[in-house]
Amino acid sequence: MLGVDRTAVLAHPEVRIDAGRAAALAAVVDRRVAGEPIAYIRGFKEFRGLRLAVDPRVLIPRPETELLVDVAIDRTVACLGSVAPSPRSRASQPVRVWDVGTGSGAVAVAIADALRRRRAAGVRILATDSSPGALAVATANVVAHRVAHIVQLRLADLADERGGLENEPLVDMVVGNLPYVPTDEVARLAVAASFEPRLALDGGADGLDLVVRLLSLLPSVLATGGTAVLEIGAGQAEAATNAAAALLPGCFATVHPDLAGIPRVLEVRPMARD
Repeated sequence: MLGVDRTAVLAHPEVRIDAGRAAALAAVVDRRVAGEPIAYIRGFKEFRGLRLAVDPRVLIPRPETELLVDVAIDRTVACLGSVAPSPRSRASQPVRVWDVGTGSGAVAVAIADALRRRRAAGVRILATDSSPGALAVATANVVAHRVAHIVQLRLADLADERGGLENEPLVDMVVGNLPYVPTDEVARLAVAASFEPRLALDGGADGLDLVVRLLSLLPSVLATGGTAVLEIGAGQAEAATNAAAALLPGCFATVHPDLAGIPRVLEVRPMARD
């Protein structure tokens, strides 16, 4: 805002700023006093060491979502290194990852960046969202972090057949940070959350509407042996695993806790097809 870094401000406290910059700084202070998140004011948020563009069209990436990314990376790398009875050529048929409700693209970009750093080639990520505004932000992040050769973005809605993947081959990994805040709790969130898109927060009566919808789609989108990893909220582990068991009889379902010990990531592997 002042055109200088923090070091210059600390080193030269005697410097006076002009009226234009003073007014701009005052406007920023007013936005923060009103409760607007710092990430929106600055226009970016750090996530897994990446500087991601954010604005009110997208949810601000949370630290707890890093666990979702970690689990997704581990499972994708395992898929790359798996030895199947009839191994397929990764050159012609890469490991396919579907990031559902990508928002700012944080999850897709973080996975792509980590795989690139590991020199783990042979992965393609399809990142979808129902919001054109969110996809615009995600596009900027994909381009800025030079992962456009790995991440493809598309407008799609979970309400559509196969979640909008009607003409797509089966995927090996589904990853999603879908809205999971119960409707009644949205209004009770911190003031900062009121600046974020409600579409990215409201998960329906019990917070699991979209999670359950995605679970129901897994048989039609996941390849044999595929895995889904989905972020869930505090107190939702039992309901989420019960939903997985009911919709996907015989599936493997487990929940990974975050650093605070809160069950945070639901991992599901449907029963292999005959």
